[in-house]
Amino acid sequence: MKTKSVISNPFPSQLAVILLASALGIPAVAQDQSSGTPQSTPPSTAQSQQPSASPSTTPAKEGFWGRVNPFARKKWVKKQTDPINDRLTELDGVNAKNSKDIQDVDGRAQAGIRQAQSAADAANQTATAAGTQAQQANSTAQGAAGHVDQLNGTVNGLDQYKQVTEAEVKFRGGQPILSADAKKQLDDLANSVNGQHGYILEVEGHSPLAGSAGIQSSERLAESVKRYLVTEHQIPVYRMHAVALGNAQNADASDPGAKPERVRFSTVHVRLMENSLAAQGAAPPQGASPSTGAERP
Repeated sequence: MKTKSVISNPFPSQLAVILLASALGIPAVAQDQSSGTPQSTPPSTAQSQQPSASPSTTPAKEGFWGRVNPFARKKWVKKQTDPINDRLTELDGVNAKNSKDIQDVDGRAQAGIRQAQSAADAANQTATAAGTQAQQANSTAQGAAGHVDQLNGTVNGLDQYKQVTEAEVKFRGGQPILSADAKKQLDDLANSVNGQHGYILEVEGHSPLAGSAGIQSSERLAESVKRYLVTEHQIPVYRMHAVALGNAQNADASDPGAKPERVRFSTVHVRLMENSLAAQGAAPPQGASPSTGAERP
């Protein structure tokens, strides 16, 4: 009865052996599949058939040490990254050189700008000073031009005389003797030039006699008038200009078209001519008597 039961249950024990062998063979098959390249199964199918592993379990495709030895992987990574590091180092050197060149160029540019600015400031100051000097020179030139114009006007007017007054002194019989009326005329004329500058006296002697006799007679009459003015009124001799005309007929200066009149009497014509520019500011000297006729030195 017992023997039958043992023989009758061989299937369960064989099943247990098969299950145990399957459990031991699954990891080996999985490792072989992970080390080889799948050909028939697409990547998506292989991934979908991989058993899910827990976070603490190494993925089956990596194996116990993974596909590559960890030390070998670091070396390989270093080998792969060394060219990149070399290029990065070279790029850093180029960037550093470019930065230095830029700094050098910027420094030279800044120095050039500062130098140019300094030169421009100096030129501006020089131009400003030159402008100021030019304005001063222009003002000086304008003042000098004004003085020159004034001097030219003064010089041009020095020989310009105008008649102030005149007197006609008559002589009787052609004798060089001054009458009381003639002296009164000469006194009034001398008093009008007392203490003045820039005047002259024109003395013209006339005689009705003809030829040399008339000239000599008119010369004696003019000399008598000059002598009286010098001795009685201290009129300087250089201010009197005398001429003996005899019986020469003079035309009227105020009427050039008038016919000259014939000389009928012995006379001396005295004209007071004054230069207005030279007479400006003239005044009698201090302490001088108005009747003395003294002049300023």
